[in-house]
Amino acid sequence: MEETFSWFDSRGVHLERTESKREYAGYVKGIQGIELLLLSASEIPTELNEGRIHFGVTGSDLVCEKVPNWGQNLEAIKYLGFGFADLVLSVPKFWIDVDTLDDLDSAAEAFREKHGFRLRIATKYHYLAREFLKSAGVADYQLVDSQGATEGTVKNETAEAIADITSTGETLKANHLKILDDGLIHSSEATLFKSKSAFFSEKQRAAASTFLTLILSD
Repeated sequence: MEETFSWFDSRGVHLERTESKREYAGYVKGIQGIELLLLSASEIPTELNEGRIHFGVTGSDLVCEKVPNWGQNLEAIKYLGFGFADLVLSVPKFWIDVDTLDDLDSAAEAFREKHGFRLRIATKYHYLAREFLKSAGVADYQLVDSQGATEGTVKNETAEAIADITSTGETLKANHLKILDDGLIHSSEATLFKSKSAFFSEKQRAAASTFLTLILSD
């Protein structure tokens, strides 16, 4: 939120919270007709897709995960230059013969033959991980839901590999995991999206035009 506020402020759009820190609302200085709502990053893609908000800032990874074919109802207006993170596929470091997706495919087949069940990949990005693995021809696996501390699932023996977001890779290293050489699923960045399905009144269109003129002037 702080980085978003700073980014807009540098372009003449001043966002402020209400005095109550418990209230998920705020206001915009200098532009009439715009209301500020503070939502979790994971809520924003759905709200945009359903047309309940006109603009939203969130990670491109969340939009791609929560709104398949998002280009039909959303438009990426501006990449904001912060919030960089990569969604990657990682395996244990001691899997010395597994460095690529082809290696993983072979390992997954061998794992199923040995253990009688499919290799488990922990993630909260089910759609992106599944589509990525499908395009790579990896079949003998199952996705295990993980909404937090995904890197620890391998150590805890609830998964054999993970698909998760990383910024520096340090947490992966600390948990003795390595990223596959071709394991980049998605490069994410904080992005301003516009809803194509939201209704704009004449006043709202005027406010949106002023808003976009300011932030796109650079």
